[in-house]
Amino acid sequence: MPELTQDMKDMISSQQCFIGTTSKDGLPNVAPKRSTRVLDDSTLIFTEGTGGATYQNIMDGSKVAVAVVNREVLDGYRFVCRAELQTSGALYEQAKETSLKTVGRAPHGVVLLHIEEIHSLKPGPGAGKKIA
Repeated sequence: MPELTQDMKDMISSQQCFIGTTSKDGLPNVAPKRSTRVLDDSTLIFTEGTGGATYQNIMDGSKVAVAVVNREVLDGYRFVCRAELQTSGALYEQAKETSLKTVGRAPHGVVLLHIEEIHSLKPGPGAGKKIA
């Protein structure tokens, strides 16, 4: 399983991440998920608060792509992931506590994103190439 470098972790924590999924009918969906963060060296996590298309697509088994870029240094990454939805347990309870304080309602769940591939989004000849 590919592992995140410190540079990748720093970028995820400081830049907006966009989550890409696909519906059962093949309709693509891209959504910013402000809560995206690093769970461990090979897993990202975000809190699903809206319950919209991203949530439905994940419930339907969609693979997930996460894109993050830093425009200031012209670098970025795309992570291809297998999603795992949790609607109970310790991680969900932590997210629920935070969501109740910040938005006044419980989230639909937390989504663990198990990284299967990492691609470069840095401009140039390596753009889009698999790096892990």
